[in-house]
Amino acid sequence: MSAVSAEAVSGAVRTGSDSRPRSGGEDAAPLAPRAKLLPALAAVYRAQLSRAKVARIPLLFVATFQSVGIMIMMRGVVDGGDEARAVVAGSSVLVVAFVALNLLAQYFGQLRAGGGLDHYATLPVPPAAVVLGAAGAYASFTVPGTAVTAVVGSVLFKLPMGHLWVLAAVVPLSGAALAGLGAALGLLAPRQELATLGGQLGMSAALLLGVLPAAHMPAPIAYARDLLPSTYGVEALARTFDASPDWAVVAADLGVCAAVGVVSLAAATWAYRRAAVR
Repeated sequence: MSAVSAEAVSGAVRTGSDSRPRSGGEDAAPLAPRAKLLPALAAVYRAQLSRAKVARIPLLFVATFQSVGIMIMMRGVVDGGDEARAVVAGSSVLVVAFVALNLLAQYFGQLRAGGGLDHYATLPVPPAAVVLGAAGAYASFTVPGTAVTAVVGSVLFKLPMGHLWVLAAVVPLSGAALAGLGAALGLLAPRQELATLGGQLGMSAALLLGVLPAAHMPAPIAYARDLLPSTYGVEALARTFDASPDWAVVAADLGVCAAVGVVSLAAATWAYRRAAVR
């Protein structure tokens, strides 16, 4: 179970005469001032990254293999054009959904069920640092798999790769939106099994609504697609496979991802506070 030692949070917990009760019946002084957000965030991120990398690398391989397998399967029914762009973009963002949404929901569900939140609550760490640090660490694992999937898909469907640099924006913005959603699911679920179920359902929605071409979907499902934040990252990436992308529309799609990311991470922070006090 991931946790951050007090020393890791930028020396936030200090000991000494100020931390001992005063004589004469006075109240005890606080153990330490609350750490600032950015130093605490960096400490939580480093700790989560180092503790999770051994266990998560095999799962990242599974996520990448799954996305590449989907593209190979779809190659038999999709020749090219808009459908090919949608399949490659959707499969690439699916790696982000697998890690940032599915695994993060499971992690926070396990952390809550096992009492790990009690440890974080004893540290002078802002709740936002815990949520953002864990979300950032998990989202970081998606970068290699997303890049590999996009390159393999471009070769498979003979798509241009000149604008794949846009992944540098698609991955963190889609990852932020999905990681906030995954963390909120894990923290709000009353039981660990429900957190796992919520993460699995979210990833399935990302697969169904993100990979399959939107033109073939019934109208009600197409409306549901607009509610899933990762589909805007899919649309942004798919548009860049054009010879002359409409960068204003790409920026608008990425802006939606960014806005949803802010809201979902704020919701996850609120859910963390709510779960930590129980």
